Amino acid sequence: MPEWISKRIFNQQSFWANVAAKGKPALFILGLYPLARWFWLGWHDQLTANPIEFLSRSSGTWALVCLLITLCISPLRQMTGHSAFIRWRRMCGLFTFFYALLHALAWAWWDQGFFLSAMVQDIIKRPFIAVGFAAFLGLAILAFTSTHRSMRVLGRHWQRLHRLVYVIAIAVIVHYWWHKAGKNDFATVSIYAVITLFLLGWRVQHWRLRRLETKTKQAYR
Repeated sequence: MPEWISKRIFNQQSFWANVAAKGKPALFILGLYPLARWFWLGWHDQLTANPIEFLSRSSGTWALVCLLITLCISPLRQMTGHSAFIRWRRMCGLFTFFYALLHALAWAWWDQGFFLSAMVQDIIKRPFIAVGFAAFLGLAILAFTSTHRSMRVLGRHWQRLHRLVYVIAIAVIVHYWWHKAGKNDFATVSIYAVITLFLLGWRVQHWRLRRLETKTKQAYR
């Protein structure tokens, strides 16, 4: 291999290794940005004319954004070849659950007044609420089983359980799409849907290539 090629590859590897190792604190700060922005807007009385609706929708949007960033971690690791990026995944997933929890609390508190009967009736009557609530429960399960102890207890079943994130991603898009259907406003949700489908397609293609590689190895044994 020519020296200039090997040097270029080495520099790229060094760059991605530094990003994976040192980028986590910056990612944590970015994860707090929406919360800090809400406090800043509230302090300066700029939470729009309907602050409850703004905070409810904004928390849901940021939960989706964090979810998509979480789904980007595996493709990023595969493209760069650095497994250190996996260390980002749990933090991104916990931020996803955090903003989803705020979104759910906004609905339970401001919309339903924490009345259990009213919440149950709303879930039954409005399908998009039911889908969103199911997605939230799924995120809660993944968040509470994201610890190293859960990985040891569940063993090989842990990875199978956390593949639920792909089903959750679809449910979140359906929830968002259904919500926007009432206003016939699909512009923003369509962008998120395309990104989600791309990430899911990437994962499916990766699974297919791994299965093909496994079959090829078995055929030459």
